[in-house]
Amino acid sequence: MNSERKITSVRSAPPATKTGQFVTVQERVYRELRTALARGQLAPGHSITLRGLAEMLDVSPMPVRDAVRRLVAEGALVKLSNRRIAVPAVTRETFDEIRRARLALEPAAAMRALPGIDEERLSVLVGLDEQCDDAMEQGNVDKYMQTNQAFHFTLYSSVPQRVFMPMIESLWLQFGPFMRTVVGRWGASKFVDQHQKAIEAIVRGNRRALGKAIETDITDGMRIIGEQALTDYCER
Repeated sequence: MNSERKITSVRSAPPATKTGQFVTVQERVYRELRTALARGQLAPGHSITLRGLAEMLDVSPMPVRDAVRRLVAEGALVKLSNRRIAVPAVTRETFDEIRRARLALEPAAAMRALPGIDEERLSVLVGLDEQCDDAMEQGNVDKYMQTNQAFHFTLYSSVPQRVFMPMIESLWLQFGPFMRTVVGRWGASKFVDQHQKAIEAIVRGNRRALGKAIETDITDGMRIIGEQALTDYCER
């Protein structure tokens, strides 16, 4: 599996945020790498140099070095002895911890988010679900990873969640690369889309049903991945 998948390039000029503030190149590179990890654009167990990452992002090595330092501290990357960095391989124990943590955090985050979902955000969620379905049908793994992640994060961020969101993002940083590798090999056709049930629960304003839909989505997905790939990909 190629570990150097295409990563969205970073513009040299820092973009303006909604508040009018500018994001530095260092911060933008950090965000781009976080997104790349969550979407599995860097494969677990494969190493890459800082220069290689800089070339992929079309920036100098300096902001990449700063971003990598932060991601190593978060456990999303590991430094190797030969001046290379890598996405950590997933052990069976880590896989089970991630599964349990996702089930503890994400259904609760979804239920907390319900009051903040207005018609505009609901429309975005419906569109993302349709794109995710299209990606599954087309076998477009990268699009599936992107839209699946976007659906979950758009849902959870409907209200400010200063405790839940950083923890959920950390889990996806660790799990995304492994999931992308698995889906890349077996495809997404085996996954059952529970997003529609989540949308139906949102329309009804049913918190418990929304939480249950996300719980089922996580449980089904992790079960399929476990059945398909733990033997081949997880370190013992």
